Amino acid sequence: MKTNKIDKVLIAMDYDETSIKVAEVGFSMAQTMNAETILLHVISEQPVYYSSYTYMRELQVDVMGDLKVATQHFLNKAKAKLGSESIKTVLKEGEVADTILKTAKEMNVDLIVMGSHSRKWLENIILGSEAQDVLKSTTIPLYIVPTRKHIE
Repeated sequence: MKTNKIDKVLIAMDYDETSIKVAEVGFSMAQTMNAETILLHVISEQPVYYSSYTYMRELQVDVMGDLKVATQHFLNKAKAKLGSESIKTVLKEGEVADTILKTAKEMNVDLIVMGSHSRKWLENIILGSEAQDVLKSTTIPLYIVPTRKHIE
């Protein structure tokens, strides 16, 4: 049986407090396989709308520059916490699941690692699940790290 070597691991991170746990698990796997590690954060731009009695239009809010700087700082802190200068960080904009899949293909990664917040079924219906959307569409192996907070 032929096995595929894992050379690149893409770790998708969000701003959830459990994201570093996902990064630690993914980085540990990458180290075990002597694979390159890539931390990815996707900024999903949500337009802000302004309405008045006579019209409704999209407001052009110039926060993207600050958001990109803050997100890159977040990725750099995660990289420092993992303790390896060899980790690459990538910041992209777009719809989260599609951008993760597109980036994985562009960078020719062999494994995608992401977290699942394990929300209740109603929250998943309303909010959606990025991990579920990636799982439905990927041809690249996907490792999902459960991050649900346990009540003690």
